[in-house]
Amino acid sequence: MWLNTTWFVLYVAIIAGYVVLDGFDLGVGMLSPFLGRNDTEKRILLNSIGPVWDGNEVWLVLGGGALFAAFPLVYASLFSGFYTAMMLVLFVLILRTVAIEFRSKRDGARWRSMWDWIFFSSSLGITLLLGVALGNVIQGVPLDQAGNMDVNLVDLLNPYALAVGATAVAMLSLHGAMFLTQKVEGELLGRVTNLIPKLMAVFFALMTVLMVWTLLLDEEITTNYRDRLWIGIFPLFGLLAVLAGWRFVAKKQYLSGFVASACMIALLLATVAAGMYPVLIPSSTDRSFDLTVTNAASASETLTVMLVIAVIGLPFVLMYTAGVYFFFRGKVRLDEESY
Repeated sequence: MWLNTTWFVLYVAIIAGYVVLDGFDLGVGMLSPFLGRNDTEKRILLNSIGPVWDGNEVWLVLGGGALFAAFPLVYASLFSGFYTAMMLVLFVLILRTVAIEFRSKRDGARWRSMWDWIFFSSSLGITLLLGVALGNVIQGVPLDQAGNMDVNLVDLLNPYALAVGATAVAMLSLHGAMFLTQKVEGELLGRVTNLIPKLMAVFFALMTVLMVWTLLLDEEITTNYRDRLWIGIFPLFGLLAVLAGWRFVAKKQYLSGFVASACMIALLLATVAAGMYPVLIPSSTDRSFDLTVTNAASASETLTVMLVIAVIGLPFVLMYTAGVYFFFRGKVRLDEESY
């Protein structure tokens, strides 16, 4: 059982890594049309994520691989039941990549404006779709005894899932603004720092409503929170991280503010995971059909081998990620090779 739990924690950590890292890329994309007032500022915003955005998406691939290896039944259920939604995610991921690469290939104002809005809409679409997917996982999906899911895209776009998606948009927009404080300067930095308190207020309001809604929605999650009072540490520290981030920005300690934002995201994901454990996908048909860390996991031999590979491989991923951020630290400076 300890192997199953270890892989549950590892998987949550990998997903948190993706949301923290690619999350600010998505946030920059969602904010770019409203912060950049001319072509130079829009290029600065785009180049703030230019050296890192593709590397950040590696964590999404890593998460898919970890889910396939450790919990193959969950992987099969999600990717079959959410097939249309996943195809939409891939479509907007491709659109975002094309927008980033094509935007500055021509000088025409219409050309660049078109790709700016595609960059915005694809970033918004990815965030909203992934938030909707998480919302459906939290509230449960129609799983049968064999783990098959009978659901269509319209069913997935239910009020609770859309509320999770809207909260994700606010959260990652705030995270993107926190990241930009380290990369931009002058008037653009002033607009970013003025926007941060407003984004915090919107996120705090949405998150409060969502937490209350979640507790009222699922009695089992409510019971888990009541029986595991230690889970309260995660949302409490998450709130403190938000307040600390605002304080750091006010003091112009921008790196500390970004770290606080990253901690807030990780703590909120830990809150969800701890409240659902040991369930990975709850069934809205019959709770005895839930996919858990026990009945959906690979054989212990597979989990052991994969754990050895993870212990060896993850440090290299972390070192690569840290190296990229170290070499490309500092304010954005445009040159002939910039986007």
